[in-house]
Amino acid sequence: MRKKAILFETEGTYPFVGGGVSTWADILVNNLKDFDFYIYAVTGMPYVEYKYKLPSNVKLVRQIPLWGSEEPFEDIFFEIPFSSIYIRKTKVSERVVIRKFIPIFIEFISSLMNPFSDPEECAGYIWLMHRYFSEYDYKQTFKSFAVWQEFKRLVVLKYLEENQFLREDEVPSVYDLTLAMRWLYHYLMPLYVDVPEVDLSHATAAGFSGLPSVVAKMRSGIPLVVTDHGVFARERYIGIGSEKSLSFFAKKFLINLSILVSKMLYKLADKVLPVCKFNTTWEKIFGVDEGKIKVIYNGVDPEVFKPKPKPEKTSGFPTVVAAARIMPLKDIETMIKASAIVREAIPNVKFIVYGSLDADPVYTRKCQLLIKELRLEDTFILAGHHPKPSEIYNEGDISILSSISEGFPYTVIESMACARPVVATDVGGVREALEGFGIIVKPRDPKALAEGVIKLLTDHELRETLGRRAREEVLAKFRIDVSVGEYEKVYNELIQLKDVKDEKEIYTSTY
Repeated sequence: MRKKAILFETEGTYPFVGGGVSTWADILVNNLKDFDFYIYAVTGMPYVEYKYKLPSNVKLVRQIPLWGSEEPFEDIFFEIPFSSIYIRKTKVSERVVIRKFIPIFIEFISSLMNPFSDPEECAGYIWLMHRYFSEYDYKQTFKSFAVWQEFKRLVVLKYLEENQFLREDEVPSVYDLTLAMRWLYHYLMPLYVDVPEVDLSHATAAGFSGLPSVVAKMRSGIPLVVTDHGVFARERYIGIGSEKSLSFFAKKFLINLSILVSKMLYKLADKVLPVCKFNTTWEKIFGVDEGKIKVIYNGVDPEVFKPKPKPEKTSGFPTVVAAARIMPLKDIETMIKASAIVREAIPNVKFIVYGSLDADPVYTRKCQLLIKELRLEDTFILAGHHPKPSEIYNEGDISILSSISEGFPYTVIESMACARPVVATDVGGVREALEGFGIIVKPRDPKALAEGVIKLLTDHELRETLGRRAREEVLAKFRIDVSVGEYEKVYNELIQLKDVKDEKEIYTSTY
């Protein structure tokens, strides 16, 4: 019997980048062996390498780099003859663009600029644009003068008409308009991809990587599942809002685009599967029907992540460990400041942070300078990648998480499974895993974070008790087999419903 095919969409994660979401994806793909996976991976740049060994049920990985490609087809359509691509290019003319693309483009941009637009109607425009790009070249179309003129008219002129009392710093410049057009060109690039015939699509974020799922749903009614780790629109809002180099107009445009894509996916989804209850609040704000929501917690293998004695290299001093990529959302700066406070109480303490130093080189350098400024070179260590994540937590007496935004972080339940209690910020689903089994503090508060660390490091009995109870909680609630089984159940239920519906339609049309 043919295995059911899953379109599995990732964004900046599996299989090219490590981290919690990639861990989740790797677990799912490796354990759902009765399904074939077609992975569409949105990446930042084209030249990346696999970070994971792919199982045999992964039948295709199609990388979709949003940036860095002179010609999008070079990296997206690696198996299609250049002659076919060349024909697409030659078919594009100003007349074709005006007749066939501009009417769709006008409707899409109008929806984008209207916060009350219907996401399902907008999904129709996404489908029509995809159909157009299956015949005509993406880059040549966006280079059209007609496209630029309509974009300028709908985005800026209409914006100025409707907002006549803007402050000077809120008026968009030519640079702002050019930047917005550039963003549109790059972020909509998943529309240029051929979408396979599958039995179900799974968007692992309610973001731009899910655009092929929109196409599959509108084209064939393919069941759509959306998983929220961190809520995409919320995290985009945090990231864009804190970007000081962007103007008010540029921020508003990019946030609108991100929210519109999220609303489309939520509207079309048959099931929305957040990894924690915290996310459901945001999903409802963005219009998700409560009946479509099902929380599925992440799970770990307690036979891999299990308690062991501290190794010799850290056995001689109190040790705090963290598994975190060095990036702003992880707020490593607060962790560094907390370590300075802890050192005052525990002079020989060590903080060891394992995680990529390349995720955000500018931020990494900022953290390194802060370590130097506070004279923490012997206290706070940015150790880079660790080849065996299961060994990280046993190197420490406790672990720490200082993020300002999370979903349901693996680092917390992995540490719990190793009987290492955690001091963590109260973000995302952290409280759902950790309450009663660790210490939870408010974000961006070095003093509170430090006090939590000092309490656990100086109270041996409390540390041992919380560690033991934490592992028991993982064994009861956060196991891989339970988590994977829930996804398998959702997959099968939605596919069966679609099969029954198709059979009814065939019967009706025949008789």
